[in-house]
Amino acid sequence: MPLLSDSLSAVSRRDFLQHGAAALGAASTLPAWAARSGRNTDTVRLGWGRGGLPLLAKQRGEFEKLLAKDNIKVQWIGPFPNHAPSLQAVTGGSADFGFGGSTTPALAAIIAGSPLVFTNFLVVNPRSTAIIAKDSSGIKGIKDLVGKSVAVNRSGLGEFLLVAALEKHGVDRKQVKFVYLNPPDAGPAFAQGKIDAWSMWSPGVDIARSEYKAHNIFFEGSDLDFGIDFSSWLTTRKFADENPDIVRAVNAAFVAEGLWASTHPLEAELINQKEGGYSDTVRDTLAGFKRSYDFYGIEDAKFVKGLQFAADWLSERQILPQKVKISDHLARL
Repeated sequence: MPLLSDSLSAVSRRDFLQHGAAALGAASTLPAWAARSGRNTDTVRLGWGRGGLPLLAKQRGEFEKLLAKDNIKVQWIGPFPNHAPSLQAVTGGSADFGFGGSTTPALAAIIAGSPLVFTNFLVVNPRSTAIIAKDSSGIKGIKDLVGKSVAVNRSGLGEFLLVAALEKHGVDRKQVKFVYLNPPDAGPAFAQGKIDAWSMWSPGVDIARSEYKAHNIFFEGSDLDFGIDFSSWLTTRKFADENPDIVRAVNAAFVAEGLWASTHPLEAELINQKEGGYSDTVRDTLAGFKRSYDFYGIEDAKFVKGLQFAADWLSERQILPQKVKISDHLARL
């Protein structure tokens, strides 16, 4: 099997900085590849969660100032615990964009019939999702999960990472009990010992590791040599078709926010810490990652090819119920 890194190379920091600087003016200037313009509203409703770029954008206020230059008002909808409910809000009409979450539940929603299209993609490095177990559990590695229960979010990053980890270590997934829980329910279940392990992303996994005396048994950034799930923004096909100018403005503002977060890791984590209420130890661990936020547009053929590889990988392992053609679900800008 080819590694996804062979299909999708990371943007260099220099290229990203150039891209981010250029994007500051993109809300007012159509990019060369754009073929459509127009909008029918002056307000955009954006999903947000208790971490990540939407939270930073909401708290700092620079995002709203950037959109205000084009007379676009921002309404923040949330907080959402994970991507799936934020996508349900978009499909149901109470939000215009999801909260920038995992591509896997987004693809699952699309396969289920939601009229969603991708508008922008984000790769955050280093990847920090992990499978953790309590120090007292006796679970030292992936092979120790045989006969054990692991909490994951269905068709999301948690489930994907567990499947990839079991495959890498030659463990039949039928030997492990997948417990489908969203993060608000999985955290207490892990704390109370109702599940043996938890596959979770930052900052939830970092908080649980610190508060419940747990350790990594599989860390995405060092134990998995390819990426298969990325951050993404989606809206409805109707909204994108009627408001391409707003979609481009939102894309550009998030790229600018990513540029700030990439160059101000401690300041970014202080904002996240205030919202998440976690310890200074967790904050310092996250700040120490010095994450880079690298954006890829829907016009980036190389990225789309890599995402198609990822979608095929997921469908072959039945994390996604069927195959999906990525190019059919991109906004037409």
